[in-house]
Amino acid sequence: MSEPSLGGETPSRPRASLRTAVVWEVLRDALDRRTETGGSAGGGLEVLDAGGGSGQFAVEAARLGHRVTVVDPSPNALFALERRAAEAGVADRVRGVQGDTQGLFDVVGRGAYDAVLCHGVLEYVDDPAEGLRAVAAALRPSGVLSLLAAGLGGAVLARALAGHFTEARQALTDPAGHWGAGDPVPRRFTADQLSELVTGAGLDVTAVHGVRVFADLVPGVLVDAQPGARDALARLEAEAAALPAFHAVATQLHVLAERL
Repeated sequence: MSEPSLGGETPSRPRASLRTAVVWEVLRDALDRRTETGGSAGGGLEVLDAGGGSGQFAVEAARLGHRVTVVDPSPNALFALERRAAEAGVADRVRGVQGDTQGLFDVVGRGAYDAVLCHGVLEYVDDPAEGLRAVAAALRPSGVLSLLAAGLGGAVLARALAGHFTEARQALTDPAGHWGAGDPVPRRFTADQLSELVTGAGLDVTAVHGVRVFADLVPGVLVDAQPGARDALARLEAEAAALPAFHAVATQLHVLAERL
């Protein structure tokens, strides 16, 4: 259940900003609010990153003073996590544990976390509803869930704009949003589907954001060649992210929820 790699970039670096900035800003604000309303004793929150891989978000959360446990099935990803945390000077606040959602409570405690990150996981588990229920059960009362998953509409639009119309139609009509044998993503979701999964797990949806609405469609040469274009595109992404009209064409969907 490892999160797909984005080339080792972190949310604070410019090259990663177009892909991760919206998620990170929303997540950081949610962690700040949770800290203010009753975080763990001793300062900072107890955060679980389920499927956190090499720690793209975990290390950034640790930089804020939170204690982060990363659960991932890949030993290589956990080794990279250890190295990244050490380089960032937060090794004492980041712990890697080998495991997955199916056996989550073999390695972590139920109801032990103020916040849980579940990024790039639901696309790959056999039963998304069961996986999300397990993740939700790791939260303390009023704990925060950050859920990031592949969006159906973004994949359909991308295949169509690339001239792969049959694949676009296949993704549109397939129950899992899968466009064919060469598709590396087993499952995609609409905003409504993710929200239903979240509420079915006993959580209250507080916000939905579209991620990478434009960034995956704009040719890189336009972003790199024009002065200020990257910052302008990042601002456009941030403005569009919260608007429901753009959720249907986002490459990814980010759902923020709270345990009732």
